[in-house]
Amino acid sequence: QVQLVESGGGLVQAGGSLRLSCAASGRIFSVNTIGWYRQAPGKQRELVATIISGGSTNYADSVKGRFNISRGNAKNTVSLQMNSLKPEDTAVYICNAEIHTGWTVRSYWGQGTQVTVSS
Repeated sequence: QVQLVESGGGLVQAGGSLRLSCAASGRIFSVNTIGWYRQAPGKQRELVATIISGGSTNYADSVKGRFNISRGNAKNTVSLQMNSLKPEDTAVYICNAEIHTGWTVRSYWGQGTQVTVSS
């Protein structure tokens, strides 16, 4: 059983910063891609940022230059540093990882953490 556990959400004023973290645990052979999506009320889930095992990153245009994704020394962890936050960044942020368990490769999702940016 693989689990993704997020932490670090909260309430912040516009222009402020937050750091999200996600840790994958369980039967893990390797983590191919890990990153963050977000879903605001009434909107579709959208990609925020991802990082692959080789270190390449991918960002949504709306967060480029403000957010930075990085993997921890333990490759099963990922952090998202969010700076210059805007009210439109308000959403539930959900960790996602493509994980090789030794038997299968599939996508896993965390429960999500709320980020609220006040104006």
